[in-house]
Amino acid sequence: MSMFKKTAVAALITTAGLGIGSAQAADLITMPASSSPVEIPVADSGFDWNGFYTGVYGVVQSSPNGGVQYGAGINAGVNAQFDFFLVGAEVALHGLTGGNFDTTYGQVLGKAGVVLSDNLMLYAAAGYGIDLGAPVEEDFLAGGGVEFAVAENVSVRAQYLHGFPITGGNPKDQVTLGAHFQF
Repeated sequence: MSMFKKTAVAALITTAGLGIGSAQAADLITMPASSSPVEIPVADSGFDWNGFYTGVYGVVQSSPNGGVQYGAGINAGVNAQFDFFLVGAEVALHGLTGGNFDTTYGQVLGKAGVVLSDNLMLYAAAGYGIDLGAPVEEDFLAGGGVEFAVAENVSVRAQYLHGFPITGGNPKDQVTLGAHFQF
């Protein structure tokens, strides 16, 4: 092989090797650590909890007057994430059957939580609930939940709320399991 061909092959191999190394280095995001020249890699933030969502859920509610009731519902809400803190608001409506009577229950919740990992959020919730059937009952709701991101815009959630009666004197315990679409 001639000297020109050897030099060309060596230059090609060196250039290809540098190009691959540069592409890999460009993918790494780093952040300076204090005044030290050492940089710490920063991972992708994962699931984006910011913005609006809507969802469907199944619910089990237990109360002295209603007994154990089962149902399904829909909800819509909004979240705002600040670093690993999260605040949000949500409205929900579900129908209940079984127990002593059938009814519809609406609720408005505020929530605050922490993002524990790329796809896991833990939160506390409080708000207002109203039984739209007869007799009308109003509750202060308090509880919390855990939500897990399973796809780019889809999460699943488990939530527990206790209803402290404002009117009606009928405390409630409510457990929901549902799925949300974030947009």
